[in-house]
Amino acid sequence: MFFFDRFSTDIGIDLGTCNTLIYVRGKGIVINEPSVVAVEKGTKRVVAVGAEAKRMLWKTPGNIIAIRPLADGVIADIDSTEKLIKYFIAKVMPHHQLFKSTRMKIGIPSCITQVERRAVIEAALKAGAKEVDVIEESLAAAIGAQIPINEPAGHMVCDIGGGTTEVSVISLGGMVVTSSIRVGGDKFDEAIVKHVLSVHNLKIGQQTAEKLKIQIGNAAADDRQMEKMEIRGADAVTGLPRRLEIDSVEVREALKEPVNQIVDEVKRTLGRTPPELASDIVERGIVMTGGGSMLKGLSNRISKETGVPVILVEKPLECVALGAGQAFEIFKDMSTDQSVYDNLNS
Repeated sequence: MFFFDRFSTDIGIDLGTCNTLIYVRGKGIVINEPSVVAVEKGTKRVVAVGAEAKRMLWKTPGNIIAIRPLADGVIADIDSTEKLIKYFIAKVMPHHQLFKSTRMKIGIPSCITQVERRAVIEAALKAGAKEVDVIEESLAAAIGAQIPINEPAGHMVCDIGGGTTEVSVISLGGMVVTSSIRVGGDKFDEAIVKHVLSVHNLKIGQQTAEKLKIQIGNAAADDRQMEKMEIRGADAVTGLPRRLEIDSVEVREALKEPVNQIVDEVKRTLGRTPPELASDIVERGIVMTGGGSMLKGLSNRISKETGVPVILVEKPLECVALGAGQAFEIFKDMSTDQSVYDNLNS
């Protein structure tokens, strides 16, 4: 086993709805690109992957299709997902290294089905991995955020990705309570698109909605001056191009429903937490990870509604990939500790 560990390449993957991040042991995060694949119709030949393919979304000629192969945190198109993983792995690893013992651990939402779980593993095996395992996203995020998960104490993690939000209470290396909903950054974008159409009769794309979310999106009012941003779209009645200025108060109103769903899920999970662990969480706070957690005011909103301190990690986007890759060592050390404990008590 020591020989295998020494000569294997450990890879952690956050196979996200919006972005794919890849961690390689000894190198850190080596890939952080959009989860998009552009292929030719008919031949299915890959034209572009990642950032280049994202620029083609909704702008491709008739013979090229730009696909987001993951939806709501799970695989919607297994062939495109396989191509996505294979392309990124080939980009960061010399071809001869794939013949060594490549181990992959992939972060997945806890709400996915066994069929969806198998699809993730199958795609990674076809992409060249010799050994594939999965890990719940919030557990991986906790490891990536450097939370001491093997302690006999409660830690709460709220991981908000592009397709899902997962809230978990972790103690002694496992998840004591966990819940997952299919609400995340994509639902924020969809809510903005829907609001602008219903209120202003203006059709905008998801990329425009994403810019609005990042630049002036917010989950709670603050003392800062109201921000404004100009957007462009197509008039829903005439079809002609039109400009519109929108402010941060209106964007907050547009985001109210998905934000409320996330806040309610955190409160529900806290309500299901055993009292002793709940007291630990009140003391240590709720740790927020994932790209969706960067929405301005969201951490303050959760803290205000729960009465629990909320900590937004320094690099929330990277936690799942980091934790998935580091989990090989973490769980090996934990099993060693457990065997020593067992021997002492035998």
